[in-house]
Amino acid sequence: MRLEEKQKLRFNYGLSEKQLMNYIKDAKRMKGATGNILLQLLEMRLDNLVFRLGMAPTIAAARQIVGHKHIMINQKCVSIPSYQCQPGDVLTIKDNKGSKDLVLNFLETPVLSNIPQHLDFDKKNLTAKVLGIVDREWVALKLNELFVIEFYSRKI
Repeated sequence: MRLEEKQKLRFNYGLSEKQLMNYIKDAKRMKGATGNILLQLLEMRLDNLVFRLGMAPTIAAARQIVGHKHIMINQKCVSIPSYQCQPGDVLTIKDNKGSKDLVLNFLETPVLSNIPQHLDFDKKNLTAKVLGIVDREWVALKLNELFVIEFYSRKI
């Protein structure tokens, strides 16, 4: 059961085994419930935020959009999908026709209509702002994160 929960988490966020283990180590170092902190760290990844905003149909596509330098954070180009966004960060689309057309194409198809409360998205200007840390209720995974922590408890 623990392995299944871990695999759900890995495949949903597109993480390698090593990446997930590093996230769990980071979550254990922070104060609070380790499972909730783990999900917050994963939800605040740049590729995941691009997906949640509806700029990409899947997290894998969002990862590619970020990797191909179509996204800017605070007016700086970021090409690292695992970049940890912070509250107050402003995400924009690079100011060229190709980047804007790519994202507008995905925004027209209603993949994800409800944007989480911790994000503010302006479709007209193609800008988004991270307002805060995500709540557990907004994580749309049927997952028991404690099983994932238990799975790694022997390895860490």
